[in-house]
Amino acid sequence: MDNNNQIIIITGASSGIGKATALKLASEGFKVVLTARREEKLDDIQTQIEKSGGQALAVAADVTKIDELKNVVEKAKSKFGTVTGLVNNAGLMPLSFIEKFKTEEWDTMVDVNIKGVLNGLTAVLPELIKNKGGNIINISSSAAHRYFPGGAVYCATKSAVKMLSEGLRQELAPKYGINVTSIEPGATDSELMDTITDEDIKEKLKGMKDMTTLEAEDIAEAIYYVLSQPSRVNVNNIYIMPSEQQ
Repeated sequence: MDNNNQIIIITGASSGIGKATALKLASEGFKVVLTARREEKLDDIQTQIEKSGGQALAVAADVTKIDELKNVVEKAKSKFGTVTGLVNNAGLMPLSFIEKFKTEEWDTMVDVNIKGVLNGLTAVLPELIKNKGGNIINISSSAAHRYFPGGAVYCATKSAVKMLSEGLRQELAPKYGINVTSIEPGATDSELMDTITDEDIKEKLKGMKDMTTLEAEDIAEAIYYVLSQPSRVNVNNIYIMPSEQQ
């Protein structure tokens, strides 16, 4: 497969897994379209990629707003001609115990972690169907497999992404040649925990501070592996854990 012909949209590309994925794919010859809300950070990453000889396009967008994601697709088509793949990476993890009733945080997780994935799909899928092929990679979590304290809503959103991915695979791969993958990482060094406001959760997480976590680059390598496969190969899911995490 010719990486130079792959144009991949990456949501949540301003930091963490999204940024690492953009840098990895660009270094391997992919054309990457970076989207997130923080425009200045996106522009910095685009500049970094272009200085290294890669090709990138930064377009600010909020994944909860379908029209903004459709604009990302149009900008990508204008610059690169088409879109061949999507990495649905944007996500939030404001963990809290249910009894705290942090309903605004629950709503935000549902809007970003589930609806944001659906919005990305809605924006990109018509182009992939037209091309009769491509890749959709959804970033789920090991939380899709197991509950952990304070994670009831977060785990539910990631379980939804995992099941959605399997449904998409069965509907899209045989009919249109569109491969779909769920990436399910364990604890990863990222900004996810910065959104936690529940003080009891923060206290519990202190016990994890000495554990060696995954790096964002580890997930980027898994995404590159998926995109490097021939079109006849669908990697259904990758469940990747830190060696120290039980």
